[in-house]
Amino acid sequence: MILGEVFSPKMMCVELESEEKEEVLAELVEIYVRRNPSADRSQILATVMERESKMSTGFIKNVAVPHGRASCVEGIHGVIGVSHKGIDFDSLDGEPTYLFFLLISSLGENELHLRVLRRLTALLEKNSFYADLLQQKTEDGLYKVLCRYEDELVSV
Repeated sequence: MILGEVFSPKMMCVELESEEKEEVLAELVEIYVRRNPSADRSQILATVMERESKMSTGFIKNVAVPHGRASCVEGIHGVIGVSHKGIDFDSLDGEPTYLFFLLISSLGENELHLRVLRRLTALLEKNSFYADLLQQKTEDGLYKVLCRYEDELVSV
């Protein structure tokens, strides 16, 4: 299980408060930094914003996968956030974004970073995965849905 290790219930939020793109990126980074106080918030946010400035990571309908690499991070970590109101994320399809998967990795974690992105993309191709995540009321619920779908994917 890859995604079950990258994401944890402590790195999830079922009701993001942000209303704009920059705000939601900062909120997702803040969730990570609260659980990892030694992490450099400014560096992580800057790397995520820099990546986002090149092209929106809102490339799947109603989903964004902002990501970045930072020297202050060891390994790869993720944060999942849900916005029931939807956020204008400059997505490629112009639609609001409701589901966010922030990925932060160390500078040398290229192979695992790509594996996580591929696995996440495979799950997001299933409409039921997206719908099941949006229905969850707790962070534990989000985590269980993520793990269940990942288990189903790798058992095929």
